[in-house]
Amino acid sequence: MTQRSTLRLLILGVLVGSMLLTLVGRLFYLQILSGNTYRVAAKSNTMREVATPAVRGLILDQAGRPLVANRTSLVVTIDRVTLQREPDKGKAVIAKLADILDIPAEQISDRLKTCGDEGAKPPPVCWNGSPYQPIPIARDVKTTTALELMERRIEFPGVTARLDAIRIYPAPFNVNAAHVLGYLGPVTEDQLAKQGDSKKFDRLRRTDVVGRSGLEAEYDKTLRGKPAVTTLEVDTSGRVTGTLNERPAMPGNYLVTTIDAELQSAVEEQLVLAIQRAQAQGYPGDSGAAVVVDVRNGNILAMASYPTYDPAIWVGGVTKKQYKELMDSDSLSSNAIQGLFAPGSTFKVISTAAAGKDGFNLYGDYKCPNQLKLGTQVFRNFESAAYGSISLSRALEVSCNTVFYGIADRMWLQAGGPNANKDSPDPIADAARSFGLGQRTGIDLPGESAGRVSSREFKVKNWEERKETWCKNAVEGYPQTRKTDPALADYYTALDKENCADGFRWREGDALNAAIGQGDTAVTPLQMAMVYAAIANGGKVYQPRVVKAIMSPDGTVVKEFKPVIKDRVDAPKSTISFLRQALPGVTEAGSGKEPFAGFPLDVIPVASKTGSAQVTGNKVATSWFASYAPANDPRYAVVMMVTQGGTGSRTSGPSVRGIYEALFGIDGTTVDPARSVLIGGAPRKELPRVRVDGTPVIPPGQRSGFAADAGADPGSVPGRVSQEVPQ
Repeated sequence: MTQRSTLRLLILGVLVGSMLLTLVGRLFYLQILSGNTYRVAAKSNTMREVATPAVRGLILDQAGRPLVANRTSLVVTIDRVTLQREPDKGKAVIAKLADILDIPAEQISDRLKTCGDEGAKPPPVCWNGSPYQPIPIARDVKTTTALELMERRIEFPGVTARLDAIRIYPAPFNVNAAHVLGYLGPVTEDQLAKQGDSKKFDRLRRTDVVGRSGLEAEYDKTLRGKPAVTTLEVDTSGRVTGTLNERPAMPGNYLVTTIDAELQSAVEEQLVLAIQRAQAQGYPGDSGAAVVVDVRNGNILAMASYPTYDPAIWVGGVTKKQYKELMDSDSLSSNAIQGLFAPGSTFKVISTAAAGKDGFNLYGDYKCPNQLKLGTQVFRNFESAAYGSISLSRALEVSCNTVFYGIADRMWLQAGGPNANKDSPDPIADAARSFGLGQRTGIDLPGESAGRVSSREFKVKNWEERKETWCKNAVEGYPQTRKTDPALADYYTALDKENCADGFRWREGDALNAAIGQGDTAVTPLQMAMVYAAIANGGKVYQPRVVKAIMSPDGTVVKEFKPVIKDRVDAPKSTISFLRQALPGVTEAGSGKEPFAGFPLDVIPVASKTGSAQVTGNKVATSWFASYAPANDPRYAVVMMVTQGGTGSRTSGPSVRGIYEALFGIDGTTVDPARSVLIGGAPRKELPRVRVDGTPVIPPGQRSGFAADAGADPGSVPGRVSQEVPQ
């Protein structure tokens, strides 16, 4: 053998050896190092999970009345795997089933198609769940029809009937509370993605419905419970060969809310009356909100928003037409916690607190002219006339703007006037923040707005965000507007030139407007309710709550929520005392007197403040009425607001009076606690009882709100029930 041949054999041997070593190494990696991974993967290929949602927990009012419950529905389902084994792939079964259920066969076929497959219609028509899970075809089927199907099982392979729980809204006292309760909707792709590769048995699945707003969303996991999960073993052709594991469902827990159904109904009625009152005066009165809070603990006893919607329309999914109507009417958002509005003169209590802390004499006299001219600007009274020299208490009573303009101007000058910077003192803004404005209250509802406080800090931040746009407009001069209205274009251009150059400056006019709740200040009605609750209770800023306890379906208390004090108003006690002494005068002899004429103020004194907040453009003022009572022993704060409603006294005031009459059982000048919508004349301290079968018990003496006793069976009480489209 030549030397060259020997070399070739050597090279070949090396190549073969290296290939063998690579093969052995790869086998070692696959069988030894990664063997367990592949065994798990192979095993998972032979397992399929079938999940059945648990019965969702109830939502109860403070007395145990069901605000959201469930009813049972006979549902016809089809096992698609069994159907596919039929010689004709189940066409004959579908045709006969369509005839019995009186629905088109095409509708059943569409329902059996997997979402994403060719020809499948979009959800909720197509099936988005496991192929091994029975697919619901029809709900609310008659008992006789279900029995017929069960008796003819041989003719209907894979077809069965079962009982499902369907969400209902019993509406005790015809209560709505849609923005508090919320609604359900299909799980979103984002929610599924957030779970990652979770294998937890109680993870969300594509067929699940979840809370989309209100309490249904905030406490979704609590209400949802844990699904029943059956793990099936299947062969390579997809046929079920056995059951590996069965995990029973755990029903969702119940929420016990602070809401009182009868009071909530009364507040909703009074809010609608306020809207109608505004419209009767020739104003648009297009939206509004009302809040009732227990000043001693921050519990929300009632909260309403207008316009509203029927929460039952979401059961099974809304139509495109219904959704468009909801969007066009702006019904879905809650004005109480999401809407932002200038508070107007109701804000003057905060300016008063700032004055007290800043050393102003709360018991001195202040000038109340009809108008105040500062520089080239004229600042006028809106609700009141000129009163000459008056006390600060009287300024609150008659809502004299010019008194508060004068106080704010002195504060502005003391802080440096035009030479001040963003770090200069800002007493009114500081007081507003200590009352909780400019930040979320922390209520246990999703989507709450933080609002904003007109201040030096906000002015700088706003300028930094908008400077580029202002400067651009100042150069371009609004060319489109100039084509039709040159004068308006000149006005806008001049404003933007000024804002571009020094829009960060806290000007004298900014300070004056801020003192009366105008300018950049924007609040939610809930925030203002908590402001007046803090005055009523001596300065404690509570975190408002809608749920006071979570209970299991057997009545066991899972968690009870205690009151939380978020902050304390940064003002001397003497200032809070001054406000508590002054505000009853608004109702007795000030701007709040008219709506409370004939009210038994000697028995139930009411502390209040009216507001008519100016809005930009040609819009009518926002009507406000903020209050608490009894003024001498505060228990409740009531705030109402109507957009484009005119004055607080004439539009919102009468409805606030109506709420107090319901709270205290007032008829004319007679106060009878037995007539109060709150049984016993006070919020219930004890938690409601729940029977072993999960039905709440209405305490003796408590009105159920239904024609029949709702405590007997929350699943059978009358309510807003919609036909459900299969999910």
